Amino acid sequence: MKRTALTIAFIATSFLLGFTFKTMISNKNKNTKMKKVTGIGGIFFKCKDPKAVNEWYKTHLGFDTSPYGTSFEWQEIDPAPGVAKKGLTQWNPFAENTKYFEPSTKDFMINYRVENLEALVEELKKENVTILDKIESYDYGKFVHIIDIEGNKIQLWEPKD
Repeated sequence: MKRTALTIAFIATSFLLGFTFKTMISNKNKNTKMKKVTGIGGIFFKCKDPKAVNEWYKTHLGFDTSPYGTSFEWQEIDPAPGVAKKGLTQWNPFAENTKYFEPSTKDFMINYRVENLEALVEELKKENVTILDKIESYDYGKFVHIIDIEGNKIQLWEPKD
């Protein structure tokens, strides 16, 4: 009888401890915020003569420019030993009369690299962030534009690395 009672108590205790640990782990995962920005994907700015600016940076700073600016290649080191993934940051001068930065009146726009753009856009909507357009997909990733509290247009990019 004593042995049966101890066995039942042991099983009940094991069940309750398992349930408690599962609940703790489940709640811990719910409180983990999603990673939003993972890096800078590009810097875009207005200038009077993009062709001349490209040439100046090529001549004086060694940029390998094209009509679309230049791309800086880098590697993101993963915490796992020996794992790295390639990334690009785009630098691009635009004509001073470009409409691409609108509705912002600023002379620059920053592109931020993100993970899981769809989930991020849904979270930003809940936070009342102004989303300017729909997510667009290209061979090199997905994009959407938002506006910050200062009126700066921001491009969010989920790259296909």
